[in-house]
Amino acid sequence: MIIFRRALQREFVHAAGAVFIVLFAVLITIVLIRLLGQAAGGRVPADAVLALIGFGSLTDLPIVLTLTVFLGILLSLSRGYRDSEMVVWFSSGMPLTAWIAPVLRFAFPLTLLIGGMTLFLGPWAHQKSAEYRVQLESRDDTQRIAPGVFRESSGARRVFFVEVGAGDDGRVSNVFVSEEGDDKLAVVVASRGSLYTDEKGNRYVILEHGRRYDGRPGTPEYRVMAFDRYQVRIESSQQTAGPSKMRAKSTFELFQEQDKRALGELVFRSGTPLAALFLALLAIPLSFVNPRAGRTNNLLLAIFIYLIYNNAILVCQSWVSQGRMWFSLGLLLPHLLALALLALLFYRRLAVTPFWRRRAAGSASRGQDEASGEELKTEGKAP
Repeated sequence: MIIFRRALQREFVHAAGAVFIVLFAVLITIVLIRLLGQAAGGRVPADAVLALIGFGSLTDLPIVLTLTVFLGILLSLSRGYRDSEMVVWFSSGMPLTAWIAPVLRFAFPLTLLIGGMTLFLGPWAHQKSAEYRVQLESRDDTQRIAPGVFRESSGARRVFFVEVGAGDDGRVSNVFVSEEGDDKLAVVVASRGSLYTDEKGNRYVILEHGRRYDGRPGTPEYRVMAFDRYQVRIESSQQTAGPSKMRAKSTFELFQEQDKRALGELVFRSGTPLAALFLALLAIPLSFVNPRAGRTNNLLLAIFIYLIYNNAILVCQSWVSQGRMWFSLGLLLPHLLALALLALLFYRRLAVTPFWRRRAAGSASRGQDEASGEELKTEGKAP
């Protein structure tokens, strides 16, 4: 039995590793697509995509690990039912509840890891991501320019376009600048452009060989000015404080604040590792598979239960944040429901005799009936 449990632990690790690789690849793909869309729209610089992918993957990693624990145990035990290994387990007199200890031995370290990431690493990643985005927003207009992309300035008054990026000499080619102000529109086009910093540290954009068009939209009034050299001073953006988000605050700060939103965030952070532990236990009764029936029914039911469980935690978080539910009730209610469901599923699996036992019992009863019939026939033929 010890050898069997050790083999099962290795199978838990292998199944969880395969599930983690798949889910983490899906997570990275989703974050990458979202950030590439923002970069294409000019909201995120291209050189910041990799850093934001790292922060985004760290914030969503507890969800991936929770699903990894749940599906890893579920798939391993379901394979045992399909390959009739559970027949050996139950035939040796071991009940279904004997799986609780091996499952907890595998899931508890991962639950501690999920708790550490949810309570400490996740808020740190949210905070660093918010600070990094603030630094990106604090860049001046010249740092926002990218070749072949229309970029809006930090004040939303200018639009820049550069066809060819800066070369070794720092010059750009085919520059377009559109500026709005006081119901007027100014458009500047130039063949070349460069940056210049004076002795006082003031930065300028110098455009060469171009034209400036000034006018009022919707009217024929406009003015055209040709220039050989056009100099514009760039005002550096002032760095603003990052947005105050609950997800970016540390767990210690949430305990200190003790307001409704902070308590709601604590409900979510505390509920994630507890959900991982209860889902690992729920995988034991949910793993039952009849080899004669479909093999994906229990997997679909398990995913459905996970979605309901996760949404219940989010609903309780929202109600606590709005003051519609006590903190203690919002913290315990989803897990008490999960505990009740766990007890119900174990009761049903323990109360119902497995199909192989029913078949064996039926065969034994038929054998006893046939033996009794033979005895009666023998007694009837006796003198």
